[in-house]
Amino acid sequence: MAYSAKIGPSILSSDLSCLGSECVRMMECGADYLHLDVMDGHFVPNITFGHPMVECLRKAIGQDPFFDMHMMVSRPEQWVKPMAAAGANQYTFHLEATTNPGNLIKEIKESSMKVNSSSRACQISVGLAIKPGTTVSWLRSQFPSLDIEVDGGVGPDTIHKCAEAGANMIVSGSAVVGSDDPRSVISLLRTVVAEAIQKRSLDR
Repeated sequence: MAYSAKIGPSILSSDLSCLGSECVRMMECGADYLHLDVMDGHFVPNITFGHPMVECLRKAIGQDPFFDMHMMVSRPEQWVKPMAAAGANQYTFHLEATTNPGNLIKEIKESSMKVNSSSRACQISVGLAIKPGTTVSWLRSQFPSLDIEVDGGVGPDTIHKCAEAGANMIVSGSAVVGSDDPRSVISLLRTVVAEAIQKRSLDR
């Protein structure tokens, strides 16, 4: 199987007054990537941050952390180029937020080719997000090698259901970031997912 267990703390659960050092702390605790929630106050009620913050974080903590941008915005098309230039690695937009997802996917991939950082060419992955009310129950069986991410309320108490359903990229906010021992929580989440992947592989 092409996919593996990956744990990405949601940095919005961090102390926002020292976001750079919090990102470094999460990576040092064993995170595989960092999940950044971008909210515009329209698609969702909250407002968070935009590409200037992403650019600052990238400069502060370097090129290694994988930035998974969760774009909870009404017009995801308008932020592709700014986020690519700021250092995003994955641009995850909501299916419900666009009338032409195919065109947006093409735009994201084309932006990847055009943007360069000082140390490397940026290759941006495309992520497609759906709201909880949007029905989906067959992704893993239909796409056995796809990275499937789950986000929202994931922690030690809920990880088994996520893993059994086929998720392999796990976003966890307060359960990891707010823990007294983030390293052990990340390790637990990864172990549960890895065991589910192995079981699925043996059952095939």
